[in-house]
Amino acid sequence: MSKNPGNVAGGLKATLNNPRVSDEAKNDAKERLDAMKSGAPVDEVQTQTSATDADKNPGNQIGGYKATLSNPNVSKEAKQHAKEMLDSGSIGKTVDDEDYVPPE
Repeated sequence: MSKNPGNVAGGLKATLNNPRVSDEAKNDAKERLDAMKSGAPVDEVQTQTSATDADKNPGNQIGGYKATLSNPNVSKEAKQHAKEMLDSGSIGKTVDDEDYVPPE
């Protein structure tokens, strides 16, 4: 789904004028707004990326999988995946970790 350029620009302008926003976020918003003004498509202006597994808090991941197991609205497949992830012991470990053993 394509983003509405007017809404994106409005959000970036709000970021620039919000006193609770960090200078880093304001600089990023200014760069993105300038790119939009120069004609760059909105989808190419977006610079945020999703966190990799290495960037995620292992405690939060474990808590999420445990919540999945106890949630009656979750499918059997999702519960099975959560159980496998908890049993694997690989949450929070990366290939660079010395004690990492990939799940079988």
